[in-house]
Amino acid sequence: MLRILFSARVVALHLLAIGALVVCALLGRWQLGVFEDSGKPRSLLDPPAVAVAELTAPGVHMTADRVGRRVTAQGTFDASKQLLVAGREGGLWVLTALDLGDGTAVPVVRGRVATAQDPATAVPEGRVTVTGRLQASEDTDSVQRRIRQLPQGQVMTVSSAELINLWRGTKLRNGFVVAASQSPPPAVALPAVSVPPPTEPGGLTWRNLAYAAQWWIFGLFAVFMWWHFVRDALRGRTGNPAGPEPSGPEPTGPEASGPEAESVSPALRAPAEP
Repeated sequence: MLRILFSARVVALHLLAIGALVVCALLGRWQLGVFEDSGKPRSLLDPPAVAVAELTAPGVHMTADRVGRRVTAQGTFDASKQLLVAGREGGLWVLTALDLGDGTAVPVVRGRVATAQDPATAVPEGRVTVTGRLQASEDTDSVQRRIRQLPQGQVMTVSSAELINLWRGTKLRNGFVVAASQSPPPAVALPAVSVPPPTEPGGLTWRNLAYAAQWWIFGLFAVFMWWHFVRDALRGRTGNPAGPEPSGPEPTGPEASGPEAESVSPALRAPAEP
């Protein structure tokens, strides 16, 4: 049996089956990866920065296509209108109202600090230009405020509805800006809060999942055919046919038998000895 299993033809069959199985497995995994990637969010076109006044206004709901857009805002920070947003990754967000000089203000997340006593929370003086990404007002209904008592000057969300009550007398634009840079830079720089560019949800391409299943089925079929041919080789079905039987001189005379001997005329036969 080992002689048959390791014959040249059967070894070639082994290698062919292994190659087909590996190729089908890799192609199926590739199609599965395409299927998985199709469900991931896709980045949208990131337009150049525009003035924040073009995308948001007081009391006007912000549409989804404006969320995440790059904006610029020029004005002066109001030191009397600054809060710390608790419960954020990396510590606390520093939220300050930026007076745009047109009678309106926009909340700006200037960065984050580890503690409320961090000297970086000092409000910069003078006119500044902030570049960042526009974000929609957060929902306060989903926040459990009674988990713990917040210290004075801290909030849990950046909500326009809440800020209007806290910063009375300020005409706030809807939403807020997460600053990426500031010019001129502050005396003590704040670590910026990272905001990803706008994305859109992906759609699963089920066709690629079907392709992956097909390649794996082809691989199983290759294994089945390998087993089938090896089994036939072991049973002798695919071996060389038996060679011709050894031939010798055909008997003649009285020893001949068979149809040819019987067809000889009795007159031509040798007379029997007395």
